[in-house]
This record gives sequence, C-alpha cells and structure tokens, in this order.
Amino acid sequence: MTGERKKIENLDLANRLLDSFARIGEVSNTRNLTYKAKIGKVLSIILSYLGVEQGSLMVLERQRQLVVHAASRPELIGLSQDIDDEGSVAAWVAKNQEPLFIKDICKDQRFGGQCRGSYKKNSLLSVPVLHRGKVVGVINATDRIGDRDLLKEDITRLFDFSSVILSLLVQENLQKELRKQQQTLRKRNQELRRQEMLRSELSRMLIHDLKGPLSEVVANLDILSYMVGEDEKEFLQSAQMGCDRAVRMVSNLVTIGKIEDGKLTPIKEVVSPEPMLAECLSGIKGMATIKNVSLLCEAGDQLPQIELDRSLILRVLQNLLTNALGYATPGTTIRFGCRQISGKKLLEFYVQDQGPGIPREKHRAIFEKYARISNKQDALVGTGLGLYFCRLAVEIHRGRIGVESEVGQGSRFYFILPL
Repeated sequence: MTGERKKIENLDLANRLLDSFARIGEVSNTRNLTYKAKIGKVLSIILSYLGVEQGSLMVLERQRQLVVHAASRPELIGLSQDIDDEGSVAAWVAKNQEPLFIKDICKDQRFGGQCRGSYKKNSLLSVPVLHRGKVVGVINATDRIGDRDLLKEDITRLFDFSSVILSLLVQENLQKELRKQQQTLRKRNQELRRQEMLRSELSRMLIHDLKGPLSEVVANLDILSYMVGEDEKEFLQSAQMGCDRAVRMVSNLVTIGKIEDGKLTPIKEVVSPEPMLAECLSGIKGMATIKNVSLLCEAGDQLPQIELDRSLILRVLQNLLTNALGYATPGTTIRFGCRQISGKKLLEFYVQDQGPGIPREKHRAIFEKYARISNKQDALVGTGLGLYFCRLAVEIHRGRIGVESEVGQGSRFYFILPL
C-alpha cells in the first residue's frame, strides 16, 4: 500500500504543478494587470502549491540591493537588503548563487538566537533565480501548513517556478526599458518640435525683413538700366540676375512653408506650354550669356493646353534651369522643353544639361530638404531648397519629378503633370 500511496501522491503533485502553471500563465497573459499585481498573484500561486503560509520574492537591483517585490506580508514589500549583509539568508543565496535549506532556524546563527519571531515553523527555503549565470532574484518560503515541515527536497519543487519568475522579471525589465526609451523619444520629439518652431519663426522673420529691401533694389536697378552706357550694362545685368535669384529664393521659402503647413491651394488656369517655355528662356538668357552656355528650347508640335498654377510651374522650370546653369561648364548646351507622353494624358517638362552628372545613389535624396548635389560653390547654386520646392510644387499638382543621370554624362531633370 505504501508504494501505491506514493504513486497517488506523486500524481496529485504533478496535477497540482500543471494546474499552478496554467493559473500562472493566465495571470501573465492578463493585460490589465500591473507588474506588481501579477508578481503578487504568481507568488500566491507558488506558495499555495508548496503549501506554505509565508514567502517573498526579492529582486536584485543596481547589482547590490535585494528589494522585496512581492510578499505574503504586504508590509515587507519595498524593503531592501544589501547583498553583502552576512546576516541575511537571501543575501547569502544571491551571493553564492546556491539554494539554501535551513532545517531549524532556531539553531542558525543568522537568526541571532531569535527562535521563531514571526515564523510559526522551524524550516526555511531560499532559492536563487538565475539568468545567464547571474542572480536576478531570490524566492523565499517558510511556515509549511499542516503537521509536516518543509524538507530539503522541496527545493526542487521551488526551482520549478524559477523560470516563471524569470520570465516575469525579464518582461518587466523590457517594459521598463521600453518606457524609458519612449520617454526619451518624447523629450527628443518635443525638443525637435520646439527647434522646428524656432526655425520656422526665424524664417518668417527673415523673409518678412528681406522683402522690403529686395523690392527697393529691384526697382532701383530697373531705373538704372535706362541710364547706364553699354560698357556698364554687363555689370548691371549681373546685379539684376543676382537680385532675381534672391527674390526667387525668398519666394521658394514662403511657398515651401505654406505647402508644408497645408495652407497652399494651387490657383489653376488653363495655359499653353509654349509661352511658359519662352518666358523661361527670356528670363535666363542673360545668365547663360555670361556663363557662355547655349540654351536650346524644344517644344513638341501642337502641345495640348494644361490646367495648372502658372506661377508655381514657371518657378519650377526657372529653378531647374538655374540649377543646370550652376553646374554647366562654358561651351556646353542646356536643352529644355515639353512633350506629350505617347498614348497618355501626361505632359513631360524637362531640362537636360551636359554637366558633371549625379551619382545614382543620390537621385532620390537630392529632392529632400536642404540636400545639395555637390559641395561646388557657385553663385547660382543655392542652399538645397530649390529642388525640394520643385518636388512640393509638382506633387500638389498630382505630378511627379525625377532625374536621369550618370556621372560624367550630364543630367536630365523632368517632371510629369496630368492633363
């Protein structure tokens, strides 16, 4: 009968262990429970399985302190012990990374002769929770219910739950790290938003302050054009072109800000492409002459009319042409024009130069804000906002912009608009 009874006890123990793990799994997967509530419920399940009244879970923090995270006596939660405390059972277990079974606490020197105190039974169990060879916590159990006290073999039963405790601790550490990273990210985002607001405000102030002086310079240069002789006209034209570029940069800044804020609605009208191309040629001819660069305007036969914001698209063409001139070498030719894509209701505008070309890996990046094709310093090469403005202006027309280029083969910038 003794052997049969032992089998029944072992089967009952195994069923209770499976039931305990099932209950722990249910607690762990409950989303609306805090870590404190989860660890407390898990400890209660473990103590119930062991059949003991008292127990605690201590977690190693800052590598030196064992802090009570859960306990059958709530007043113990939050208390800590130094890992070097020679009078602490849990500290000994953590430091030696070994389980400890005390058969009679009355005879153990760590209890200083205080037999029992808050304990009802003599024996005590303390087991380390290990992760990658390091202690992360300690489980303590005492006061076995019933006539029998805790035995040394109960260490194995307590070890069965160390992996469960470890998973909860790892999960909580991950959550803490995630919360810390989220908080850091929020702070960085707040700082970035603050800096972006400051930059936007500074841009608005600069734009506002530049408009007046530029308008005066343009007006005075226009008056001077009627007064200077032939020998001085080249210098005057150079000044007018520089001023025109500055005005266009200010206009780009204003437009970019409005598009980014969603406050710009294109004022569309039905236009013919040919007059726009002719206007671009007229406006840039002086710059090309000074740089000794030829301009060739190409337009397909009988181009259809298109509905667009004439001012915006004209500036896109002017930016692309000015950009091409900035990288063009004397004696080369810039071809620009418009064509209807065969079989589709699409118009393609393009500017093709014989410049140094652009590496393939930069084709997408050059249309980003403040991106520059190269470090070349040229009066016509801007701050990296020109192509970004072009992209925004084309995209609010439901079009797309791109570049075809190879290093040493020149570049062909184009944008396609729907008819």
